[in-house]
Amino acid sequence: MHLAVLHFAPGFIMGRAMDALAARGVALHRFTAPQRINPQTQSVVRSSPDLYYALCRFDLANPEARVEVHMGGWPNYQSLSFFDARTDNFATLRGIGKDVTVALLPPGSRAGAGEIVSPTTKGVVLVRRLAPDEQRFAAATRAGMHDSCSLE
Repeated sequence: MHLAVLHFAPGFIMGRAMDALAARGVALHRFTAPQRINPQTQSVVRSSPDLYYALCRFDLANPEARVEVHMGGWPNYQSLSFFDARTDNFATLRGIGKDVTVALLPPGSRAGAGEIVSPTTKGVVLVRRLAPDEQRFAAATRAGMHDSCSLE
């Protein structure tokens, strides 16, 4: 029984999280601009109030699909993280002061330069930027206008 829980729990949790994100308006194949984190706005995990977050749900069910992900430049810490349908973080890219562009491919694909293969067909892409105060958060929100996550 214990092994069954360990095996099935992550997929169940991520399924519920994906449903909750969709209900909150987090778009499929598009980054959704966040609200600044405070006790009233955090619902799934304990998020840092010092970070700007943007989320993009992805669905690579079509074996020919690819999602082009672009994170615009930011002068401080920023990262682009990829989570699969079992909650596993399968890739993280950092891009302090520079743009980052990568293509996300369906499971079983062969990755080339600038491409990442997802272990599952569904998941979430997360942008994080250091934005410890209202002014930096507003600047991170403006920088987020240059981020993209689109099905190609």
